[in-house]
Amino acid sequence: MSKADLIRSTRFRKERETDWLRLEELVARAERDGLQRMDFAEARDLAALYRQATSSLAIAREISLDQALLNYLEALTARAYLSVYAPQERLGGLFSKFFSQSAPQAIRRSWLFIAIGFLSMGLGVLVGYQLYLENPAWYQVFMPAELASGRGPSSTTEELRQVIYNNSPSTSGLGAFATTLFSHNTRIAIFIFGLGVFLCAPAIVLTFYNGLILGAFYALHVEHGLGVDVGGWLSIHGVTEISAICIACGGGLQLGTAVLFPGNKTRKQALYHAGRDAAKLALVAAVMLIAAAFLEGFMRQLVQDVAVRYTLGWGIGLCWLAWFILGGKARS
Repeated sequence: MSKADLIRSTRFRKERETDWLRLEELVARAERDGLQRMDFAEARDLAALYRQATSSLAIAREISLDQALLNYLEALTARAYLSVYAPQERLGGLFSKFFSQSAPQAIRRSWLFIAIGFLSMGLGVLVGYQLYLENPAWYQVFMPAELASGRGPSSTTEELRQVIYNNSPSTSGLGAFATTLFSHNTRIAIFIFGLGVFLCAPAIVLTFYNGLILGAFYALHVEHGLGVDVGGWLSIHGVTEISAICIACGGGLQLGTAVLFPGNKTRKQALYHAGRDAAKLALVAAVMLIAAAFLEGFMRQLVQDVAVRYTLGWGIGLCWLAWFILGGKARS
């Protein structure tokens, strides 16, 4: 740099450095405390000084001032831009927005994919139920040993009834059982959601298989005259749990559909676009599975009356449905 350029750069800095230092101070405060805690005058100065700094940067580039000054102004204006224009939402606000708006809106936009998930589950239940009635040996084919817990075609009616109406459960045992079930259900939902990206079929098949398990399990109890009883036993947690699995399936199907039918976008773009709603569906499913684990591990055994079980399970289901239908509707 020539002596003339150095003098020009020094003069340029000297004329504007006070404003830059003030902007740097305001940016540091906005980064530390958030824009919401600044008073009106400071927020106004921050915006005005940011515009001045961007103008100074443009001039500095035009007259080719020294690189150190350019680097300083570029870093300062980038920080100021984020302070002025970046979302100022805090973590609590993000959670609140997710539950009040983003999640139910994503559910409504994805209703067709979720409906396919429920259809896959329902067909699985029907097929599993019919296959068991034709040949009880199918029960051992469908039902994983850890979920059967010793129950099967060889169980007596009294043995099955004792499980449904165990009115003296161990609190610690229930806690351990809830943990096991939550782990199992979470794995299933993750597999269904994650496998959906592979052209949809694995998510549909796995959801259908879960329906087979449920259908065979229900048929076992119907055969012993306990259909109404096991329906109430399952309703407490099953309405929430099955809905969560179907919603996870819907999220996976969205990803798979984006890969299969990207339309005018590239597959990467289509997958990115579909992933925004699909990820929200996965989070909703996770929240519902947490609730289902609590209901399955505690409320199912603590509530013994069949009518109360049905009321509790389907009442909670209606609450989920109301959230999905009404949540965030005013700002859709």
